[in-house]
Amino acid sequence: MRKTIISLLFALSGTTGLAYADTLALQDSAPDRYVVVKGDTLWGISGHFLKQPWRWPEIWNMNREQIKNPHWIYPGDVVVLDRSGGTPRLKLLKNERVGSNGEAKLSPHVRSSDMDNGAVPSIPLTSIRPFLDKPLVVEENELLTAPRVAAGPDDRVVFSAGEKVYAVDMPDGKIGQVWQAYRPSQPLFDPDDPEHKRVIGHEVTYLGDLVVEKTGDVTTMRVQTAKEEIGVGARLVKATESEFLNYAPHAPQGDIHGKVVSTYGGVAEAGPLTTLVINRGAQDGIDVGSVLVTWKAGRPIKKESKSEPDRFTPAERSGNLFVYRVFPKFAYGLLLDSTEPVNIADEVTSP
Repeated sequence: MRKTIISLLFALSGTTGLAYADTLALQDSAPDRYVVVKGDTLWGISGHFLKQPWRWPEIWNMNREQIKNPHWIYPGDVVVLDRSGGTPRLKLLKNERVGSNGEAKLSPHVRSSDMDNGAVPSIPLTSIRPFLDKPLVVEENELLTAPRVAAGPDDRVVFSAGEKVYAVDMPDGKIGQVWQAYRPSQPLFDPDDPEHKRVIGHEVTYLGDLVVEKTGDVTTMRVQTAKEEIGVGARLVKATESEFLNYAPHAPQGDIHGKVVSTYGGVAEAGPLTTLVINRGAQDGIDVGSVLVTWKAGRPIKKESKSEPDRFTPAERSGNLFVYRVFPKFAYGLLLDSTEPVNIADEVTSP
């Protein structure tokens, strides 16, 4: 799909702008203009102008379809902050050329471009690409019913790249099809369950890729790549093409209250650009691009006597979480702009 893109001008004075004019705050050191460069993200660009970077769709007055596909900022474009009116306005100048003196010269022609060709992404793709086509967590039913590696050509129980294996319970396997092998790990219990017995998914470890060589009741496969040794009992998931839905950040439709249930790599304290798993998903109104706030749980205050009531320090806001992959009961989010480490069981809420 191709779309013609011309100079865009959006103001805070529209209906959306009036609703947020008293709360949408500019950075104290917001520049008059910013030249977009390769490697920028929409979140990062917004942070130059706004104290709350996730709210940039408001300052651009974007509609729902634009939020789903914000492919309209490219390297070389210039974002201009116009302070001349009663309310600030952002102007996007397309096809600008910046001279050696720092002055931008506007090229008046129109640029026609593929929507996904070189456009600035919402968040850093390098931080999430490994998780777009390889799950960290799978739903319980998916794990229990997944095909499995059942045997090799001999009595060995682990296999590496180039070796043949046999798999069972693969009703839709096709010759040449690629499957991913996983080792099941610990179940993830919903921290909102008082008895901590409700399983929302299982952590899995990616082991490698296998390709189907011969179909049948027992499927013959060849280990294509092996990140780790692939053992008998490894579960198989059909490989899918990596897809990044470049949604603009936005508040979820509902009032979300959830918790962090897992951190990538099992780190005790997650920092910026760490993927977190939360116990809220599509069934709760979460979609790709939803922004949530993480909160550091309050600490118990030491008592001077047993008669004192239990008291805790106030919960402290610790960061922003950009959701980029959604499942029915849970979702993956990238931690951005964090000021405090995030731990398992920390709360996440609507902003």
